Amino acid sequence: MSWRTALLAVLFALIAPLAAGAAEGSGSVNANDWEQYKARFLDPGGRIIDDGNGNVSHSEGQGYGLLLAVLAENPADFALIWSFTRRELLLRDDGLAAWKWSPSETPHVIDINNATDGDILIAYALVLAAERWQRDDYLQAAARIAKAILDHAVLDHGGHVLLMPGVSGFGTTDRPDGPVVNPSYWIFEAFPVLDRVAPSQRWKEMSDAGLWLLAAAQTGARKLPTDWVSLRAAPKPAQGFPAEFGYNALRIPLYLARADMGDRELMMRLRSGIAGNGDSLVLTDASGAVQKSLSDPGYRFVNHILACVLDRVPIPDSVKVFSPTQYYPSTLHLLGLSYVKEKRPECL
Repeated sequence: MSWRTALLAVLFALIAPLAAGAAEGSGSVNANDWEQYKARFLDPGGRIIDDGNGNVSHSEGQGYGLLLAVLAENPADFALIWSFTRRELLLRDDGLAAWKWSPSETPHVIDINNATDGDILIAYALVLAAERWQRDDYLQAAARIAKAILDHAVLDHGGHVLLMPGVSGFGTTDRPDGPVVNPSYWIFEAFPVLDRVAPSQRWKEMSDAGLWLLAAAQTGARKLPTDWVSLRAAPKPAQGFPAEFGYNALRIPLYLARADMGDRELMMRLRSGIAGNGDSLVLTDASGAVQKSLSDPGYRFVNHILACVLDRVPIPDSVKVFSPTQYYPSTLHLLGLSYVKEKRPECL
């Protein structure tokens, strides 16, 4: 028996009582909400369809689908999504997933580079599924991906352990302003879970670096991070990317809330920065000027989570009921509803 197999066996022995307890309860994602989500975005082959981006699939979407299937307590759907992910995306020699798959192209994988947030989501969901349903194969797959993230997608730079957006294209030798990072790729809730299958102090150091980055990358009048940040020197908008607090960055408050992280000052700054008219959420350029106002319930829910976390303001009825719109806001909506149901029931 290898040391890794022995470690996994010990882990299962420790978590089995917790897993059994979790299996007895209802999921934090409502079963009917999940049925609506998968009817809209999950095809029969197991891929999550990004209908706002040409109906492609990507590692991020597969990771979100896996996570939501766990939170909905649906092992059959999880297995279906994992089957597609393993077969169609886990093609790289380093153990990470190719990030983009198109139904209209042959071969379907049109960019073999990884997207590290997708890898994190996939590994994180696999650990949760393994612990909930006592699946050693899921736990071993999660350990392989988590170790590959540490080996290939982490960079020591400027005294910080940085999470690189991908293995290729973002490092100090890849770009004149490198390294370039994306603050929204820090999925804080996942790091302590991945540490259970690939133990390393670097998960905590990476988490600390993410909080440092959010504190340091304050751009424009609204003091928000841009989607893509150069860390060659002091944090600033990266070259060649739109200098904006855009669709990537708007999920940062959700990630902080779900992980019970982010001090009040940071969360207040984010809440003030993203607030539009009413309860809409705004995307802004580097100066802070509003570029777009978003009123989809999934986007608006981010604002309401901040109000809930900071001031215990109840979630309004207008966003309590889930009805799928597009892939991305619908995903955020379910993750937000799951969080409030599990950890902030006083806001419902």
